[in-house]
Amino acid sequence: MVQSVAGALEGGRLRRRPPFREPHHSASQAALTGGGHRAKPGEISLAHRGVLFLDELPEFSRTALEALRQPLETGQTTVARANMHVTYPARFQLVAAMNPCRCGYLGDGTRECGKAPRCGEDYQGKISGPLFDRIDLVVEVQPVQMAELSRAPPGEPSAVVGARVAAARALQTARYGADGPRTNAEAAADRVVLTEEARALLERAAAKLNLSPRGYTRSLRVGRTIADLAGAAEVRRQDIAEALAYRRRVPGRAK
Repeated sequence: MVQSVAGALEGGRLRRRPPFREPHHSASQAALTGGGHRAKPGEISLAHRGVLFLDELPEFSRTALEALRQPLETGQTTVARANMHVTYPARFQLVAAMNPCRCGYLGDGTRECGKAPRCGEDYQGKISGPLFDRIDLVVEVQPVQMAELSRAPPGEPSAVVGARVAAARALQTARYGADGPRTNAEAAADRVVLTEEARALLERAAAKLNLSPRGYTRSLRVGRTIADLAGAAEVRRQDIAEALAYRRRVPGRAK
């Protein structure tokens, strides 16, 4: 229905593949959240039940990025105009990519500039703390030497990964039922069952890392998904430890 309202259905045919949207970093707030004279859906609604990919994340305007905060929390967005208010669904998976700093070489001792690590903190500071807090997995990719590229071992085939993900999604469907949340990302914290060791670790880490209530809940959900991928009935200590390892850290400071 969202695609139909936006006039994006090709030949009037229904789409059977989840959407993948990748707006340019010059996109405005209205382009992301929706707007215009007829209050049409924006990129986040066109990515509903699919993927929204934002490359060069800090290069988006601050207002456009801050407008993502509420949809990431509620799964919907409201476009307000003088003559109408329209609410569109926006339950998307946000995938973003960014350089560690403006020059791109933070952490590379042979090429990073003399402003490190301050340059990284300033560049990543373009992303607000509340928005970073809504990003469950932050993965730092280290530079790879050219010689290593040609000698890299073959990776795990996508079909194998896809089968493991499908099995984990089937576990979630069985756990929550037809009337419950569709995925762990939408589940309430009290639906996540932890072992005593896992709960103790999470409580200690929450105090030491100063996790927000949102960060605590999201770590629970990520730990539940990691356990599902491993076929574990309960969330174990190692699942929580891995989930916590994905929380964002301040650039240039000790881990």
